[in-house]
Amino acid sequence: MIRPYTLSHRLVAEALGTGLLVATVVGSGFMGETLANGNDAVALLGNTLATGAILYVLITIFGGISGAYFNPAVTLGFVIRRDLRLAHAMPYIIAQVAGGVLGAMLAHAMFDLALVQASTTVRTGGAQWLAEGVATFGLLVTIYGCVQFRPQAVAAAVGLYISAGYWFTASTSFANPAVTIGRTLTDTFSGIRPVDAPGFIAAQLVGAALATWLAIWLFRRTHDD
Repeated sequence: MIRPYTLSHRLVAEALGTGLLVATVVGSGFMGETLANGNDAVALLGNTLATGAILYVLITIFGGISGAYFNPAVTLGFVIRRDLRLAHAMPYIIAQVAGGVLGAMLAHAMFDLALVQASTTVRTGGAQWLAEGVATFGLLVTIYGCVQFRPQAVAAAVGLYISAGYWFTASTSFANPAVTIGRTLTDTFSGIRPVDAPGFIAAQLVGAALATWLAIWLFRRTHDD
């Protein structure tokens, strides 16, 4: 449940959190690729560990301000659940996308790369779209289950789930439209071609919607014997 912070505080938390998340994804991907000497498994492992760790930190420090959604799919899910006001959803999403774009640019600046890039990494096709739907479905179910039964475990569970998702999904588990948009703007290890992003985002939204509808039914307490 979101604490009584002003909308301005919440939007800054969402933008900052999403920005730091994307900066970590892009920066650790570039660092891993640079140090791995062509070994993609080692590069992906470094990318995985950094992303899972930063998610734990960001959710822990910003969860009490904005809910630490950092993800338009999560934002829309909580609107459907009536845990977030519809009037706040669009400002949240704008803050998340803006934060993701700035996060990619920040990572480039730290590694002395061109600030604005267009990715040339091909990520498309039915298998990857399915993977994104599955990744986002699982992420939302993880969040809803923790909110219902172990709220204090959300940060750890999300970090662990995304870490696992990097390895069990064909798409490496973007599971986030804002992160996907941010990753179109980097031609490094973690990038995705802009033309491929709409397919990923559509799959993410479908996965999020299915997870939300399932969770509303599955986690609802009833008195049936």
